[in-house]
Amino acid sequence: MKRRELLKGAVASAATLAVGAPMPLAAQVNPTAARDARLLATARAQLARVGANIWRKDIVGIADFGLHSANERFHFVDVENERVKSFHVTHGDGSDRDHDGWLNRYSNVEGSHCSSRGAYMTRSWYVGRFGTSIRLDGLDDTNSLALPRAIVMHKAEYARPEHIARWGKLGRSNGCFAMGPEQFGMALTELGGGRLLFADSLGFAADGSVVIPPHPQPHVTETELLRPARENTFQRTNPGVF
Repeated sequence: MKRRELLKGAVASAATLAVGAPMPLAAQVNPTAARDARLLATARAQLARVGANIWRKDIVGIADFGLHSANERFHFVDVENERVKSFHVTHGDGSDRDHDGWLNRYSNVEGSHCSSRGAYMTRSWYVGRFGTSIRLDGLDDTNSLALPRAIVMHKAEYARPEHIARWGKLGRSNGCFAMGPEQFGMALTELGGGRLLFADSLGFAADGSVVIPPHPQPHVTETELLRPARENTFQRTNPGVF
């Protein structure tokens, strides 16, 4: 190699060191990678726990009620291709009586209007008051009454992301998993037909951190719901009548 070419190469190398070499792609940080890894691990753990009841195990829905309703906290977890897509979802008004956007309690009691934690299997579509919806079968003691309570997945105007821009939070359901009409289309096509939906307070934020809700989120029994101050006003209703 000629001396002139050697000098030119040395100058180019020095310039690269001066401004800093571009970061290799493998070293670039994806802010959602840590969250998505946790979601994938959760999906696989729940499939291992209740998989005998699940017909189709390619995609798992995870509702993370440890986050405020202004966050995209419903995740479609593709366990085969290791991909995650996230959207908004509501919780029940009985779980958030102050309507501050945080779920404060769970319940499996009919008429409570509360969200229930645990594993569900998605069942058939049906057409109800919110249009085409998805029935859910609760697989745990904490959500075993999902079918008789008519706890389902459906679309709702109060679950649109635009609701957050105006109010800082989504509206509330009667315990169902409600999504905006555009977002709910993905649930119909990718989560129906015997797949797993898991709901819990995980707190997996998009930046990889774990959020601690500002209030306890206990599971409330019927005895705790029927306190004397409310005993005469408690009503048994099915929120999403089939």
